[in-house]
Order: sequence, then C-alpha cells, then structure tokens
Amino acid sequence: MGLKDDLERFKEVGEERREDLKEFIQYGELGRSGQDEVRIPIKIVDLPNFEYDRLDQGGVGQGDAEVGDPVGQPQPQPGEGEEGKPGEEGADHEYYQMDPEEFAQELDDALGLDLEPKGKRVIEEKEGPFTDITRTGPDSTLDFERMFKEGLKRKLAMDFDENFLTEVLKIEGWGPQTAYEWARGKRIPVSKAWLVDTYANIPDDEKTKWGSIEEVEENVERETTYQKIRREGIKHVPFRREDERYRHPEIIEEREKNVVVVNIRDVSGSMREKKRELVERVFTPLDWYLTGKYDNAEFVYIAHDAEAWEVDRDEFFGIRSGGGTKISSAYELAAQLLEEYPWNEWNRYVFAAGDSENSSNDTEERVIPLMESIDANLHAYVETQPTGSAINATHAEEVEAHFSGSDNVAVAYVSSPDDVVDAIYTILSTESDSDE
Repeated sequence: MGLKDDLERFKEVGEERREDLKEFIQYGELGRSGQDEVRIPIKIVDLPNFEYDRLDQGGVGQGDAEVGDPVGQPQPQPGEGEEGKPGEEGADHEYYQMDPEEFAQELDDALGLDLEPKGKRVIEEKEGPFTDITRTGPDSTLDFERMFKEGLKRKLAMDFDENFLTEVLKIEGWGPQTAYEWARGKRIPVSKAWLVDTYANIPDDEKTKWGSIEEVEENVERETTYQKIRREGIKHVPFRREDERYRHPEIIEEREKNVVVVNIRDVSGSMREKKRELVERVFTPLDWYLTGKYDNAEFVYIAHDAEAWEVDRDEFFGIRSGGGTKISSAYELAAQLLEEYPWNEWNRYVFAAGDSENSSNDTEERVIPLMESIDANLHAYVETQPTGSAINATHAEEVEAHFSGSDNVAVAYVSSPDDVVDAIYTILSTESDSDE
C-alpha cells in the first residue's frame, strides 16, 4: 500500500466520518446546534506529512551569526502564547451539518424506527385518476369499454345455435312446444316466439326429417357461441341504458402534516444540573426528529414548580426555581394552550420530564385525569434520577401503572447519558405503533 492509498484511507476513517449519532446524542455538545440545523462533530484524524528535523536544517556553524552572538528565543509554535504560555486561540473544529429531515432519517435508521406522520388539515383538493363510476355524466366521460363488456356478456348469454335449433324443430312429433321445453332443460336461451316463427317457415316434408333428438345430436354438429363469433365476428351487441356508466375523477385531499409539541419540565429546587442536562439530551433530539418528520412543527415550552408558566426554548433548559412541585399545574396550562391547536387539524405530542417528585396525591387526582382528557398522539413522561430513585419519586411509576398497555402513553427512566437513546426509542416506538 503506497502513500496515496494511505492518504485515502485516512480520509475515509477520519474527516469524512462524523461522530456516531447515538454517541452524539448521549455525550455530544447539543448546544452548538440550532432548532433547524444539527451540527455533529467530525472525528478528525491528522493526515501524514513530511517534516524536516530541526537539527538537520543546516550544518553546525552555518548561518549569518558571528561566533559568540547570543542565541535568540525560540519562536512560539501554533497554539502557544508568549513566552511559552498556553495560547488563547481555540483550535478549528469540523462539523457535519444536517437539517432535521436528514436527522430524522438517520435516527430512524439507527434505532429501527418508521414513524409515518399523519396529515390532518386539508389544504387542497385536486382531481386524481378517473376511477370513480356513476350512472350519469357527460358523453365525453362515458366508459364505453365497460358498456361494451356488459353488452357482450348479454350477447353471450342470449345467443344460441340457430341451425341446430332449426333441426330440432324437424323431429317427428315435436313442434315448437316440445322443442322449447327441451331447450329450457338444456339452458338454451331461445324464445318460444322464435321457435314458432322458424317452424312456420319449415317445409312440411322436412318436419319429420328426424326420428329423435339423439339422431339430431348424432348427425348435426353444434356450434358454440364462441365458435360462431370467431367465424362471423360480432355484428351486433345488445346495449341497454342500464349498461351506461360514466367515469369521474377521484377527489384527492392534500393534507398538511402539522404537529405541535408541548415540552414540560420540572424546574423546582430538586432539579439540579445533572437532571436538567438529562432532560435536554432527551428533549432536544425529539424536537429535531419531529421537526424533520412534519411539514409544519410548532413547539410550546412550559416550566413548572408548584405553578406553571410558558417560557421560550432557551430558558426551558437552563431555568431553575426553588419552589415545590405540582405537576398538574403544567398540564392545566398545556390544556389551555392546546386550544389554539384543534385536534382535528393538528397532531399533538405532550412530553414531560422531571425527577418524579410531586405533591401528595397530585398524580392520581389531577395529572392522570388531565392526561386522559388531552387528546394527543402521544403523552410521554421522562424520569431523570442520576442517583437512582428517591423515596418520594413515584410519579413515573404511578403513570406507568395506570396507563399500562396504552398505545399513546410512554414512560422512560433516565439515570445517565447511557439511557438517553433507549428513552428516545421507548417514546418514538410507542408513537409508531399507535393509531390516530
């Protein structure tokens, strides 16, 4: 393998390979990305190059200086400050930038998800293919092929071998009535009037030509309708008004895939830095994912302690309060804010996170009934307890027990960054299995 091959290999495993998506979600710098742009660090591998040893740059005693001149200070190297002190300039970092649509696809591939967004609001109705059939319409939309097939089926059902029936009428002692009764027994669609008219035109000396039906069948070859059509072609197809059908275009509704995501976070005094970081690691990728999946995504952020209030996205992940905890206050506010997003027009997601600590009986008496009353594609609660469950942290367990087996409620437990990806999968896989 030559130097050129080495360089290509370094590029393959280095600059062109970004940080693993799961690793980025668990441990990466999420704050460098925006709402509509995900920046994932690239793992950089230094490319090999030739560099001369400084000791070999000229021989001993060579140069412009005279013997006895003092030797100057070494020049600062890249990344060093004056007098060998650490430099203040940061090194350049490379990032792979993807939009939320690409992020959503990458996450689907990484976790094996296949969420199909539901369109709700009808934004356009347009004509599709002419697949609908009605009994009336303009002549230009008459489905002639269908009408012809109906007429042809009728012809096949009504047609019979006239020559053979004429010979049957020549059986001694039969006549039109006996021939008609025989034909009905054989399901030959001949009318009695046709038999009467045909019999009247047969010369008297031929009306006793045959002694029995067996003799006729033995001596006269019968021709099927298909053989007759093949020989003579189709001269007449008996159409009827009831055969007429008119093609109409199918009306296709173009639906816009809208989603509103309500993110709820406990900001009480017990929600310290590590807990807040775990909330961000779960909620931020969920926001990117749903932004990428839907045509129009809007986000509502609610912070709460004993009371709830709406905040912007930047405040949501950093704010901290010192009050108590009453989770129902957040769901009450969420219900009010969601009135602006009608359920028949908007997909809805309600995600809440905290350390599962809640005021006495609030989960059972208020939160669960509110969750049941708020129409949503998915309700999710994420418990963040870096040190394990606290004695009074029972909210997640109560919600999980009450909604056990539900297809639109997910509960996830996160105690470290290692649990983040599993929590995201738990939430999104619940939604992918649920019906509208």
